[in-house]
Amino acid sequence: MYQDDPKVKHALSLVEMHFREENPQDIDNALRLYTDDIVWEVPGRRVRYEGKQAVKENYLRLFDAVEEIDFEPIDRFATPDRVVDDMWVRFKLIGPGIENHILPIGSRVKMRLVHIFHVRDGLICREAGYESWLLDD
Repeated sequence: MYQDDPKVKHALSLVEMHFREENPQDIDNALRLYTDDIVWEVPGRRVRYEGKQAVKENYLRLFDAVEEIDFEPIDRFATPDRVVDDMWVRFKLIGPGIENHILPIGSRVKMRLVHIFHVRDGLICREAGYESWLLDD
């Protein structure tokens, strides 16, 4: 039903670009995909950031806290104003930059991560991440 809708195609490409540019070198490009009033949150860790500068600062802390990161996509689908992305993320936690994390620094983490992106006026206006933290064997 939605797969041929140009707004759905745009929403999916927006999220694809976001993930491609979500790294320390390209973070400013990733931020251009957000509205000025972006809300970025992870309810399970009780964290919420509002505005591009707060989101950027959070990302920079997060990048310093992990290494050996690997993404395994599971599913992604969209409506004209929402994108749901489901993936496994594996990484080594090397620092305190992930606010309210539940595993000790030094842990190898396997996380099921579901994002819900809200899209308004062609940009991401809300990003909510739902995380299940596990020790990676």
